[in-house]
Amino acid sequence: MNRIYVPTRGPEDWRALLADPDKHWVSGYSAKTLAYAWETQSGYPIEIARVLNQHPALEDAEPLLIFPEWKVPLPGGARPSQNDIWTLAKGGSGLISIAVEGKVEEPFDKTVGEWRADASPGKTLRLKYLAETLGLDGNIPDGIRYQLLHRTASALIEARRFCARDAVMLVHSFSDQHQWFQDFADFVALFGTGAEAEVNRLVSAAPIDGISLHLGWVHGERRTTATP
Repeated sequence: MNRIYVPTRGPEDWRALLADPDKHWVSGYSAKTLAYAWETQSGYPIEIARVLNQHPALEDAEPLLIFPEWKVPLPGGARPSQNDIWTLAKGGSGLISIAVEGKVEEPFDKTVGEWRADASPGKTLRLKYLAETLGLDGNIPDGIRYQLLHRTASALIEARRFCARDAVMLVHSFSDQHQWFQDFADFVALFGTGAEAEVNRLVSAAPIDGISLHLGWVHGERRTTATP
């Protein structure tokens, strides 16, 4: 993957980075909505900042770099984890790796059970790697959404690479009905924090290899939805 990057001139520049620019760039859906929500801010969208500010290590986090469609290589296959947004931030305690998954009404794609139905050696290797990266022992339940596993692993992988002390995975949802929130809550429960997931509330898991992990569902207002 090329390591040379150029700045965007506006939300429309995000389109070319999508896996399928024609299919995925649609008003009212996550890719376009997320681009307009983030490009119209001088820092993080206000709802993102409010959730980050709930933890002392993340409070007043300053975005140093923000990358749309950031690809994180994973073993066991050719396809990387393509994060809707990955951002490197600086907080009072040091660097922060933040992976963002955008949603409007779209689901989190396949469950683990569906994804490994035709388990190949590569899939078995990848799932084992993801479980180890996330500090999860034993088998991951079939009902967990696979996308949440590799998106959270991305935050931790990049935290290690950039020597960040904190890793964050945020679902930036623009669904007024909080569609698919229960899938996120089931995923958070895997980490045994004792805290239930809530909308606009950060949940912190036990540190993994010295990196503090935080998970959050952030509701974005519909005013940020891109116009046709």
